[in-house]
Amino acid sequence: MGERDGFKSRMGFLLVSAGCAIGIGNVWKFPYIAGQYGGAVFVLFYLAFLVLMGIPVMTMELAVGRGSRQSAVLGYKKLEPQGSLWHIHGWFCVFGCYLLMMYYTTVSGWMLAYFWKFISGTFSGVSKEAVGAVFGSLLGNPLEMGIFMAMTVFLGFAVCGFGVQRGVEQVTKVMMMGLLGLIVLLAGNSLMLDGGAPGLAFYLLPDWGRAVEAGLGNVAAAAMNQAFFTLSLGIAAIEIFGSYMSDEFTLTGEAVRITALDTFVALLAGLIIFPACFAYGVEPDQGPSLIFVTLPNIFINMPMGQIWGGLFFVFMTFASFSTVTAVFEALIGNCMDNFGWGRKKAVYILLPLVFFGSIPCVLGFNMWSDVQILGSKGILDTEDFIVSNLVLPIGSLIFALFCVSKYGWGFDHYLKEVNTGDGMKIPRWLKPYFQIVLPLLITVIAARSLIG
Repeated sequence: MGERDGFKSRMGFLLVSAGCAIGIGNVWKFPYIAGQYGGAVFVLFYLAFLVLMGIPVMTMELAVGRGSRQSAVLGYKKLEPQGSLWHIHGWFCVFGCYLLMMYYTTVSGWMLAYFWKFISGTFSGVSKEAVGAVFGSLLGNPLEMGIFMAMTVFLGFAVCGFGVQRGVEQVTKVMMMGLLGLIVLLAGNSLMLDGGAPGLAFYLLPDWGRAVEAGLGNVAAAAMNQAFFTLSLGIAAIEIFGSYMSDEFTLTGEAVRITALDTFVALLAGLIIFPACFAYGVEPDQGPSLIFVTLPNIFINMPMGQIWGGLFFVFMTFASFSTVTAVFEALIGNCMDNFGWGRKKAVYILLPLVFFGSIPCVLGFNMWSDVQILGSKGILDTEDFIVSNLVLPIGSLIFALFCVSKYGWGFDHYLKEVNTGDGMKIPRWLKPYFQIVLPLLITVIAARSLIG
């Protein structure tokens, strides 16, 4: 591995990679989208697309990383045929990571703010209307939001400043163990709520009537999108961790483990949220406000609600912060590889860039709330649309084509890399699926996302 930093343990690699994939999307987005698209029918489609697309594309990102031992731009350069231009996509990956952090740091800051509000007693004895007003006043206060965003940025870069082993791996391991413990505890608490059983049925028993009402095509498209975006694929954030990996285990086995951890968190998030919604008479398809208005309302009505609410938002902070440190690490790795900077220099240059880049998103809810960019979208929605509907699906398509096409790295090279080591192997007879069906599936999503 030369001078390249690496992981101390396989467990460290799996937890950091899963931490990159496990984010707000699993807990914030997954339950309300499942609620909108027929509960268990959506979950079935989601699991199918994880296997059909998520895992194969993850093996491709990991293979480019491990096969090249470089971050995105130089990784492409090392593996691409002489004179080809695949490496240009590496710069789009860097841009995608940066753009993602321009709004993700703000949402991560909200989680931190709510944790603070719960433990400091902001929600003690407040009315239902007042709970909704707490979120409104947070959005309306650029200073408060800015402080929590700044804490996220500074803490994230502080962790990355210590390197992969001493910083990212150590901190993420603790956070992920805490996250997995907390989610089991919170799900257990929800399952014991009086009146929660209909929520379980809503979530776990397929209701095809409801799914047909929502439109099976829409359910499938939403599940495809969610399966894809939950794994953080297409911006080379997973690729950078592939470049730190050992050759001991096959990439398919590792991709399956990362996806299983990610899915476990998403499915358990549903077990926390749906029984609680039904027990307290709340609609489960309330959209993004579910987490900041609906759930606090549920927690304040619960016995020991202040503790459960505090624990839930610690869990949310861990989920979002593990993604923040992973994507910061991808940005740092790219700067170190492409510009020859040391880690400290990369941190000193990137920290103010991310901090100032995140300010428009904070102001988009108050001082700049009348700014509309794409159609009627505000700043956060515009940034999220570009990342979720353009950068991620198109990036994943490029990774796939690079790995399966003779004009790129080529299927044989990819297959050899992915099957190196002990564990689950991809059989050669799947080649037509990888070369034809997979790129077509991703193209359909990308097109559907743009139209949607």
